Amino acid sequence: MAATRYGTSCNLIVVQDLRHNGCMPILNKDMTLCISLAARPSNIGTRFHNYLYDALGLNFVYKAFAPVDLAQAVAGIRGLGIRGAAVSMPYKEDVIALIDVMDASATAIDSVNTIVNTDGVLTAYNTDYLAIARLLATNAIDPATTVLLRGSGGMAKAVAAAMHDAGFAHVTIVARNEERGRALAALYGFSWLAEVSDASDAGMLINVTPLGMSGADELVQSFSDSLVNAAQVVFDVVALPAETPLIKAARAAGKHVITGAEVIAIQAEEQFVLYTGVRPSPELVREASEFSRS
Repeated sequence: MAATRYGTSCNLIVVQDLRHNGCMPILNKDMTLCISLAARPSNIGTRFHNYLYDALGLNFVYKAFAPVDLAQAVAGIRGLGIRGAAVSMPYKEDVIALIDVMDASATAIDSVNTIVNTDGVLTAYNTDYLAIARLLATNAIDPATTVLLRGSGGMAKAVAAAMHDAGFAHVTIVARNEERGRALAALYGFSWLAEVSDASDAGMLINVTPLGMSGADELVQSFSDSLVNAAQVVFDVVALPAETPLIKAARAAGKHVITGAEVIAIQAEEQFVLYTGVRPSPELVREASEFSRS
């Protein structure tokens, strides 16, 4: 196996081309379990992580769950020695009361998307923030852009925090829940609206709600065609399907798009590192991301 050490205090392994002969290890008593907790679980994270376990010859397995009782599910992580858990909507804030230690990444925005179990101690992290910050930078979005951000939940907090820290000041939180919407806007010096008029000429639209997600709302376009036509950049954090109604409308209108598939690949890579201590190569991450949607 070819690998090199990554020169940081974390002392993580950077895998250049580390392959396991044959298939993923057969289920066994020593296998390490990682899971996800979501109201609407998908196969994206399951396929992403298991692909990397297989490629790197790690004795891990990943399984998605839709918990009927969040407190019992988190107790199960501790009691069963589950190594890690991804946390998705709508549990990113509710899970905080059930955690032992909050990493700075989660404390900063009071939102959790990752739990790591170390000898029964549950530590919460948030890798969503890193994913959003990286995408804003790599897509060279001008911080002077006027932004409409629809949503006020845990993921919306991560997006708002990343935008604030990147210097965005002209951001309006669009949320029907006035209490949550106003609170999120006030936290970062943004404005709030319960709904937005089609007359808005915002340069960037960001959807951080379940609108367009596979399920009951999958046919709902989170921003109108008028708003899409007026914008230059359209960003939908929904990961499944990758081509939401909003993204389809934006592509048809020739807009610069950023998709939830890009978000989930970055945040899942960081979760993988937290769970395993192994840093996959960028090539392997691309392969795993493509496989997760095949």
